[in-house]
Amino acid sequence: MKENVALRERYLKDPLAVRIGGLAANLARVGSFSNDSRHERVVAAMLEESKWFIEWAAAGAPPDMQGLLVECQRQLARWQMGWSEIWRDVNQRAEVAEAARIWSGRLLEASGLIEASRASTVEGTEPNHGMQPSAQRPRRD
Repeated sequence: MKENVALRERYLKDPLAVRIGGLAANLARVGSFSNDSRHERVVAAMLEESKWFIEWAAAGAPPDMQGLLVECQRQLARWQMGWSEIWRDVNQRAEVAEAARIWSGRLLEASGLIEASRASTVEGTEPNHGMQPSAQRPRRD
């Protein structure tokens, strides 16, 4: 895949946490799309795109995040090297799907977006805060 300059420019406009969150979302999609053998090309493209995301994000990341990104990059490269065999084997494909979901969770946690989300849901900012349960949704009698 040629480096997509427009994608790179767009990707680098976001703060690092959002970039890592986007990478995590890509890997979550790898996990879910791997359940259908017809999605081989889509999943392969997402793996390649994820490698680009890692390369672009790593330069501006702190050392501990860089280590995590390098580890993830290596895993993606290993999957790509055996991709045809992995995709043909339902069990191997399921293992990759699960591993991609785990990587997604690790990266999302490392991004800090989960903590930021928790912090933004302080008392009074949650939807329907302070409303009586009956006012939150209509009753069906």
